[in-house]
Amino acid sequence: MLKSRRQLKILEIVRDEIVETQEELARRLGEEGISVTQATISRDIKELQLIKVPVGDGRYRYALREESAPLGPSDRFRRLFRECCVGIDHSENIVVVKCLTGTASTAGEAIDGLRWREVVGTVAGDNTVIVVVKPKEATLGTVLKLKELLE
Repeated sequence: MLKSRRQLKILEIVRDEIVETQEELARRLGEEGISVTQATISRDIKELQLIKVPVGDGRYRYALREESAPLGPSDRFRRLFRECCVGIDHSENIVVVKCLTGTASTAGEAIDGLRWREVVGTVAGDNTVIVVVKPKEATLGTVLKLKELLE
């Protein structure tokens, strides 16, 4: 479980901040109470498929891989989603994904990354993700696809 929580924190840090080096990422994790070695950071970056993107002035930062085509859920996403999701429910065209405290923003971003045509977008709090579905008739199918990720 420690690895998954560490990797969720890495995704959060990389999404919210400009991180240029592995050492900087290790320092930020340390500030969050997560002690790691450079080798561990390197493996996590590879497993999470982080890439370096330009930020200007010849500098680069770590970022999540962006794909233009719809994505299927990777094994890594399935595992992270399984470990942070504690329940899924719906009403009308809204799906509510309950998560462990502090993991909802990562789960929401991952759901957005799936680029399912029927998902208009997500809004994440600390432990809840709201998934807006259009058309309303696609809601149950979306719930079922999300629940399949938990298997």
